[in-house]
Amino acid sequence: MPHAPPIAAVATPAAAAAASSRVTEIRIDKSEHTLDLVADGTIVRSYRVALGPGGSGPKLYEGDRRTPVGTYRVAGRIKGLFHQFLVVSYPNEEDRRRFAELRRRGEVPPGRGVGHGIGIHGVGGGGGEQHAGAHKDTDWTLGCIALDDDEIDEVARRTPDGAKIVITD
Repeated sequence: MPHAPPIAAVATPAAAAAASSRVTEIRIDKSEHTLDLVADGTIVRSYRVALGPGGSGPKLYEGDRRTPVGTYRVAGRIKGLFHQFLVVSYPNEEDRRRFAELRRRGEVPPGRGVGHGIGIHGVGGGGGEQHAGAHKDTDWTLGCIALDDDEIDEVARRTPDGAKIVITD
């Protein structure tokens, strides 16, 4: 799936002032393949991302390869997993309710749960092509959001645990 070219940091005076501010929210737009860092209501940095290839709409169950849609939090971080991994607090209550209803209707494959282990991460492994963003030319994750390693380092450095994550279609 082709994506838009890399996005530069927003260059407005308000954004420049907010660039040193701590990130309060991460916004991910699945249809645009973008991740925005937001400080005090102002987008201070934007990135192009790879997602799960499962398509639009919310994550329905474990293994559907969809990136979830909803409001979450940064629930922790794991150094070394895909270079660096910010844990997304998936599933939320809405995700659990949706899954329970799908299961009740018999629409969940046998042995599948609601899913877990969703995160915002790098690529890891040290290959030069990943740092040039080549991995973003195709949606390849199991439902996570993937950045270049240097980008996830910046996102992790600027974003505290507990920060809001909003993922939209």
